[in-house]
Amino acid sequence: MSTAASVSLSHRDPTLLGQTVVVIGGSAGIGLATARHARAEGADVILTGRDPDRLRSAATDVGALSTAAFDANDPAQLKRFFQELPEQIDHVMITAGHPSYGRLLDMDADEARRAMSEHMLLPLEVARHAVGRVRPGGTLLHMGGTGGRRISPGYGIASAVTAALPVLTAGLALELAPIRVNLIAAGFVDTPLSAGLLGEGLDARREELRATLPIGRVVGPADVAALAVHIMTNTALTGATYDIDGGQQFVG
Repeated sequence: MSTAASVSLSHRDPTLLGQTVVVIGGSAGIGLATARHARAEGADVILTGRDPDRLRSAATDVGALSTAAFDANDPAQLKRFFQELPEQIDHVMITAGHPSYGRLLDMDADEARRAMSEHMLLPLEVARHAVGRVRPGGTLLHMGGTGGRRISPGYGIASAVTAALPVLTAGLALELAPIRVNLIAAGFVDTPLSAGLLGEGLDARREELRATLPIGRVVGPADVAALAVHIMTNTALTGATYDIDGGQQFVG
């Protein structure tokens, strides 16, 4: 690479300069990492989360424009949040929610409704509220997974949601155009959520993945954040699902 080209690349303008990114579930893990990356690319960020203390800490970390502590799965609170946003925003990323595992027939009706609400109804409700708020060419970005593509009794409703999310994403991309809608499907990501789910098995899982993944390391929140910001800035991308699991789905 020539010296002139090197200088040009090192002095590029931030890719999100002057834009506003909303991260629903932005107080930790992938959401917080995405907020950091977006800020580094010049964006103003607005964070939401359930835990006010953790949200305040995250806001200080990234220099957030504002925060809102509420349960995103509460339709009234979600509607109020969007009504109180600035008139125009550019990108919304949804990382709220937890994976739901277990046998389908062992789930009661409330558990099934909660799982479907967090992973299917929340993106749909956000899409409704995004109309008129997200600028044309802006992004709605959902989070899903690759692990649920493997059907087994232990995955239960997670597999159903995994199959449905790409279809929901594509449908919303057509209905909301020119707003762009995309889905990130992650495998194991080394986050506080993963630590909480695995407990004492966390270190063993990390070692297993380091030994088996084609990339030779564990995927971290910053990896997903880099992909998220790329999807926000590349205006040719819509209606698609982007896997980021280090090859996990191919090796088990």
